[in-house]
Amino acid sequence: MRRLQAAVAGVAAVGAALGVTELVAVLVDGVPSLVSAVGSLVIPFTPPWLKDWAVATFGTSDKAVLTGGVAIVTLGIGALAGVQGLSGRRRPAVLVGTFTVVGLAAALAQPLAATVPTVVMSALAGGTTWLVLTSAWRLLTDRPAEHPEPAEAPGLGDPTNPDVPRRNFLALVGGTGVVAVAATVGARALRPSEATRAAPPVSLPSPNRSLPPPAPATSLGVAGLTPIHVPNGDFYRIDTALTVPRIDVSRWRLRIHGMVDRELELTYAELLDRSYAEQDVTIACVSNEVGGRLVGNARWLGTSLPDLLEEAGVHEGATQVVGRALDGWTAGFPTQAALDGRGAMVAVGMNGEPLPRDHGFPARLIVPGLYGYVSATKWLTEIELATLEAFDAYWVPRGWAKQAPIKTQSRIDVPRDRATVAPGQVTVAGVAWAPTRGIQRVEVQVNDGVWNKAEVSEPLSADAWVQWRTTVDVPPGDHRVRVRATDGGGMTQPSQPVPPRPDGAEGWHTIRLSA
Repeated sequence: MRRLQAAVAGVAAVGAALGVTELVAVLVDGVPSLVSAVGSLVIPFTPPWLKDWAVATFGTSDKAVLTGGVAIVTLGIGALAGVQGLSGRRRPAVLVGTFTVVGLAAALAQPLAATVPTVVMSALAGGTTWLVLTSAWRLLTDRPAEHPEPAEAPGLGDPTNPDVPRRNFLALVGGTGVVAVAATVGARALRPSEATRAAPPVSLPSPNRSLPPPAPATSLGVAGLTPIHVPNGDFYRIDTALTVPRIDVSRWRLRIHGMVDRELELTYAELLDRSYAEQDVTIACVSNEVGGRLVGNARWLGTSLPDLLEEAGVHEGATQVVGRALDGWTAGFPTQAALDGRGAMVAVGMNGEPLPRDHGFPARLIVPGLYGYVSATKWLTEIELATLEAFDAYWVPRGWAKQAPIKTQSRIDVPRDRATVAPGQVTVAGVAWAPTRGIQRVEVQVNDGVWNKAEVSEPLSADAWVQWRTTVDVPPGDHRVRVRATDGGGMTQPSQPVPPRPDGAEGWHTIRLSA
């Protein structure tokens, strides 16, 4: 029984420490979340197969699962320390000390961490844990002195009452648990999800190039069909950052260096002072499965990457552009893709707003036609010119292709898979994309019947996806519906399924219907 009690005390102690530090991280600038900081250390060492499984299983919730896992493991360490303390203090002291040091090192490794308050927070976490544990051990091992013939029945305030240590233990653990819950709930309440998604209050420059105006939200008018421009709050997010950086633009700099004639360094104000254009560009994650949602189209506002590189003076042998994020993440793509006229940009706006924080504020790279892991650096701080042979970006050593053009794909949005529909004419609709090549046609097939050509929305550009819709006859029974697209170069999606690794999924999106 005492072992269980000690374990509970350990969980309460660590829970209170984590809850308090999460609250401090919300209230004090420059103090990172310990849980997120430790999770950030785990990500680079995650095996590729486990990363693939997490994205496929949890989608954009993979970060919440990771941070939850870190918290659970940490609470488990607290339980272990609590039990071990019943037989001695050395081993739990090592556990708590290691817990504190690892948390401190992880927190200080965060790019925006302020040293002094972060050290104080970590010491607070370790001290809180140890104080609660030592108090719990003392109460659990306390034994009343023997009084064979007490003169009177012991009262509640009498130390010979065997219920006193138990009551004090329950009060200690219960009070600590209340602190843990209150601090955690308070931290969550003070950090609403919209706070990280909202566009910071900055004024964007006006584009000085005339491009087509934004299209209606659902230009083909089918309920449930993904809009041409995905709203910022609904846009997919895939990156390695567990905590969205909150960057002070007065201190932010964009450095362009490496194999260039002149190294450039731009402040945010200087970046905004350049010429700008808006472009409709679809971007996609290479982890997106056939029919998946890790893809989206937006209207990006940015300044020309080729102009920046021309100003720096790119060396003839520089065959790779490397983008570096504030947190050290890297992406790399051929220099030719930046200079071939496809509209590569340093983006500062998204769908008429400044970049939301979780989509890269203050600046990110957008390179039409390339999967995000090789091109779409968020929280951009550096652009380096190098050779393809000299540098492998973040995901390349982890088993993904070094060059990764986005493959032609199509998806059925309406009806949903496994839906039950009324027999007869059924509207089928979705989106299709082939950035830089555009979509020539979309076709839909029911079972093994003929391929029906779908109506396609007016394309905004060769870089943006299109909506499509058609009506098919669905008799009573169970049916298979699938879609394929042909891009502007005449290449039709291959039917053979191919997994995302190493350079993007292939195959026809297929759904099942019952009528």
